[in-house]
Amino acid sequence: MSDTTTAVPPFHLAFPVHSIAAAREFYGDLLGCPEGRSSEDWVDFNFYGHQIVAHLAPEEVGHRQTSAVDDHAVPVRHFGVVLPMEQWHAAAKKLTDAGMQFIIEPYIRFKGEVGEQATMFFLDPSGNALEMKAFANIESLFAK
Repeated sequence: MSDTTTAVPPFHLAFPVHSIAAAREFYGDLLGCPEGRSSEDWVDFNFYGHQIVAHLAPEEVGHRQTSAVDDHAVPVRHFGVVLPMEQWHAAAKKLTDAGMQFIIEPYIRFKGEVGEQATMFFLDPSGNALEMKAFANIESLFAK
């Protein structure tokens, strides 16, 4: 067993897409995730040090349910990353400049409370919901 006190082990997430080419354009070109292995039916990406795999499965794409959080309809099924605040602001600007249609525009959630965070939600071309967030104080990531 490896020591996880100094580094977080990377997670692995597989998700459906309607098009491998569209996944490459979105995750590779727009988000800047380096591509790993691939075949005709799937492609790996380095998502901020984690392995995500887009699998061709058009019948399974899209988000369907939302949950009310801070007066917003947050997609129940979503994945994302917690970035340093400066990197979050850069990502928000890049996505805004690229014309991203946000589900939830970039904003500060839980302002003045434990767990105050910057967040934004958007969809990939297959309708998979992603969240990017940042904490001014990363120590509050799991605070109650």
